[in-house]
Amino acid sequence: MAKQAKSAKPKKPAVKNTPDIKPFWEVKSLEEMTRQEWESLCDGCAKCCLHKFIEDDETEEHDELKPTDYINEGEQMLYSNIACHLLNDKTCGCTQYAKRTQLVPDCVRLTQDNLDDVFFMPPSCTYRRLREGRGMPSWHPLLHKGKKAAMHKAGMSVRGKILKDNEVDLSFYEDYIVTWPLDDID
Repeated sequence: MAKQAKSAKPKKPAVKNTPDIKPFWEVKSLEEMTRQEWESLCDGCAKCCLHKFIEDDETEEHDELKPTDYINEGEQMLYSNIACHLLNDKTCGCTQYAKRTQLVPDCVRLTQDNLDDVFFMPPSCTYRRLREGRGMPSWHPLLHKGKKAAMHKAGMSVRGKILKDNEVDLSFYEDYIVTWPLDDID
């Protein structure tokens, strides 16, 4: 029986005097990023899929659970552990990502153009962190070969902490107010 000849592996060229290449999020502003770079910044924590409520004394009962795109001075935003029914609570991904804004009209599509207007992103959100000059969090999937394990292990995702909005009565939202979405570890 003939043996197959092994081809010699080509030697990698020696790299000399190559400056350290910094990751795109350290050298580009959020506005300068390509769509692919922008999308990759989403850490996939799914905290943006949580229902949030604004506590104030002036909202009429019939307006109480309506969506809003602003917060007034003196009002406080409260996070709940109630998530959108489209969220896969194991992967922390939307089951209908491409159609999410059609299926859930108040689902916000975060873009470079509206980042300053989206006031409800949690402190741990990578977009918010970069906008505020706080850098990439140590648990971000981009720093872990695209894997979310470090994020889940650090407790920075919604995994294991939520109920779906089609499983609860939102008129009792006060029973579901939580503070863990405000946690940020670096």
